Amino acid sequence: MERFYDHLHRLKLDHCRNDLEALIHSLKNRLDLDFGNEKKWRDLYQSLPDIAPSDLDFSGDWIRIGCSSDAHAPEIGALLQTLKAMNPWRKGPFNVFGITVDSEWASYIKWNRLKDAIAPLEGRRILDIGCSSGYYMFKMLDHHPEMILGIDPQLLFYYQFKALQKYIRSDKLYYLPAKLEELPPFGRYFDTVFFMGIIYHRKSPVDSLNEIRESMKTGGELVLETLIIEDESPHALFPVDRYAKMRNVFFIPSVPCLEAWLKRSGFDNIHCLDISKTSLLEQRKTEWINTESLDDFLDPRDPSKTVEGYPAPVRAIITARAT
Repeated sequence: MERFYDHLHRLKLDHCRNDLEALIHSLKNRLDLDFGNEKKWRDLYQSLPDIAPSDLDFSGDWIRIGCSSDAHAPEIGALLQTLKAMNPWRKGPFNVFGITVDSEWASYIKWNRLKDAIAPLEGRRILDIGCSSGYYMFKMLDHHPEMILGIDPQLLFYYQFKALQKYIRSDKLYYLPAKLEELPPFGRYFDTVFFMGIIYHRKSPVDSLNEIRESMKTGGELVLETLIIEDESPHALFPVDRYAKMRNVFFIPSVPCLEAWLKRSGFDNIHCLDISKTSLLEQRKTEWINTESLDDFLDPRDPSKTVEGYPAPVRAIITARAT
């Protein structure tokens, strides 16, 4: 976050400098609190040992940072203890100096579905909304973008990213622990926006898509991934209370409904790249999370349904062009 503040001019964001400086100042005040989880996660991050990785590899399914021989056993032990205390790790996986951080989501499955079907990322300005620990941002580095900004309001995920970035030290990555609606108007700045696993958490999905389109260059690409209902009509499921035990799920659209939202929001050239049922290979409980996972969200008598009786999770990947 501090690097983002320092590089506003280099990033050619002078048009919204004052608004961004005000946002960063507000976020820093929140991060500097001396109580609660903010202090806990900050202290954990600051306790990380200083280790220089012998190499980095973003090309495989696992993001690999160095190897076990890069440090002595006490340092690796301290690193393991700190990373474990940063549970739950939702997105990944990572191999950090030989420590296998096996996240809840095998995120490479989703990445492999879309990586060859989207516009090349080389030289592009990228926004990743809801970026979690930064797994997809690290994967994007292998494609040589100009810059990547990730946003996610969850402070744990911010410190997970900082823990990994401490060793990766990429000068192309930036992260703001902020919500989409907290961002100032960027103007037509981003070439590619990733909006994955978020839209069904939004109370007003069309407003969110409008905000995103206003931040994108004309002709820029939106990569949108979401829960869907399998319906050929432009309908959306609105859960009465919870969906798969999640209270913050509002509209789960059909693909035609999602296409209608995108058209209303100023997108065209809409393509559905993939529709896949979420499997227990892709989302599952591991020792790196301390919560329930997909298996707990499904009806044990009928896994084609959630525990609430709704259709089990099916997800789609859509690309669209900003007009």
